[in-house]
Amino acid sequence: MKPLLYALLLVGLVPLQATWLQYVAVAGVRPDLCLIAVSLTGLLAGEVEGMLLGLALGFVQDLFSAGEPGLNLITKGAIGLLAGLAGKRLGSSRLGSVLIVMLFLSLLSGLMFLSVSRADHGLGEMFHAIGSVLLPQTAFDLTVAAALFWLLARRVRPDRIFGETGAFGGLR
Repeated sequence: MKPLLYALLLVGLVPLQATWLQYVAVAGVRPDLCLIAVSLTGLLAGEVEGMLLGLALGFVQDLFSAGEPGLNLITKGAIGLLAGLAGKRLGSSRLGSVLIVMLFLSLLSGLMFLSVSRADHGLGEMFHAIGSVLLPQTAFDLTVAAALFWLLARRVRPDRIFGETGAFGGLR
């Protein structure tokens, strides 16, 4: 079942992000579904699966983007690895802790892309991009990640997600 799911993510996620998400964009900002999928995979399945899915999705994104070659590959692979390591440290993933990890990972990924794509534009342009692109992007990523985690939480390793008490970060 897992290989089929990963194959569907590889084949469908990048085209979905590039086409249909333009209709849910708010002020030109769309959620990064690949980042969210890689982060949640790393958190729930471990660092190896998160990193491998990140490398694969990053490679597919690089094939279809006009950006710096290899940037998605490196960024998504690193995000999957970091998410897996964070998931290992969390022990029992609750919605609040997942959102904190997602906040960090989304900001890290966005800063990496901004530093590469706007390095020659100056510090003022960088600060403007942080306020107008990075922060709204992060908020959108967190919203979508929270919804997906809430939907998937009971299906994927419920013992790890809910812990012994069965609590779900205040939501049930």
